[in-house]
Amino acid sequence: MERIEAELLIPGSGEPVTDGVVILDGPVISYAGPAAGAPSTPGAAVHRTETVLPGLWDCHGHFMGMRSLDLGRLPQEPVALRAARSVRDLRSALDAGITSVREVGGLGVYLARAVAEGVIDGPRIYAAGAILSTTGGHGDLHSYPLPWITDFGHLSGETRLADGPDECARAVREQLRRGARVIKVCASGGVLSEIDDPIHQQFTVAELRTIVEIAGLADRVVAAHCHGKPGIMAALEAGVATIEHGTYLDDEACDAMRETGAILVPTRTIVDDISSDLGSVPPFAAAKLQALAQTHAEAVMRAIERGVTIAMGTDIGVTGPDRLTAWGSNGKEVAHLVALGMTPLEAIKAATATAPATLGPQAPRSGRLAVGYDADVITVAGDPLADIAVLSRPEHITAVWTGGRRVKG
Repeated sequence: MERIEAELLIPGSGEPVTDGVVILDGPVISYAGPAAGAPSTPGAAVHRTETVLPGLWDCHGHFMGMRSLDLGRLPQEPVALRAARSVRDLRSALDAGITSVREVGGLGVYLARAVAEGVIDGPRIYAAGAILSTTGGHGDLHSYPLPWITDFGHLSGETRLADGPDECARAVREQLRRGARVIKVCASGGVLSEIDDPIHQQFTVAELRTIVEIAGLADRVVAAHCHGKPGIMAALEAGVATIEHGTYLDDEACDAMRETGAILVPTRTIVDDISSDLGSVPPFAAAKLQALAQTHAEAVMRAIERGVTIAMGTDIGVTGPDRLTAWGSNGKEVAHLVALGMTPLEAIKAATATAPATLGPQAPRSGRLAVGYDADVITVAGDPLADIAVLSRPEHITAVWTGGRRVKG
């Protein structure tokens, strides 16, 4: 048993508590609230801190073991090498206070097993397996012959091409066979893919409905990469649970998200990081990014103003602390959400209490300091309600627990 005594307790959902206590009883929380009401815990290890809050979630990340944002290199490097690099990314995530990751395409289906077995330390990983894409879509690697990419997808690659409802159904079942906890589709074009337009819809509504239906049979939900409004509206009509990016959200799309209960994962971090160093991506990607960066900021602000539910996600997928948009810089997204209109408390909720809902029926009891919830907890040097930027600096994350086991500090 461990006892955390904090000047400020931020529960994830609800009002902060001054002079709070959190008690970890093995893998779950047995008390979280005012110190005056806390039970005595003789013999427990006691930790004193400025702030305690639930471990943070990154609801849109990629463990790919890549050293750059040039996705054309993905099939050129051995999977074993990229997985080995990703072990460091797991450690970097923990050091940044990230205790859970919804991994929407990458090696996470395999890394999740190693973390669960206790072989390596890392956040809890809820992975999608391969990203589902139409031929020529955002998940297609356009510089390679089509048969190569088709084979890559069938050989457990990170992208899987699927055209037509029957092939979409098979592609979903393949990811479920690999242990996917969520399904990821590209409903629109993207930035880092060479030929497609981010505004254009890719999967048809019929294809998307099939993907949602097959996922739902296994109690999984679908995360839809969407920049353009046509893809957003088609994905919502089909019943996806989350819209990733949402660059061209307008008032109608925001209202549709509220009506369907869909969650927006904005991923402002990737947009801001690439904008700050356009030379880090191929010229075609730099041009696309420049064209949509300001529109994306305005769309996120609109979504916040119109009450769309938002969960924190970064789109981080690069390995190494010396690299742009690398694991360990995840906390920047919370500061971006505040800069775009959220209060610090709302942004923290997006990174904690709201985040598990992006998994639908697969959601764990996580993201809150409450009795019976997972003992995924972090302590912080500083007050993030006064200065949200403290969550973006790993050195301010003084201790991290996952499942009640201390893995930092």
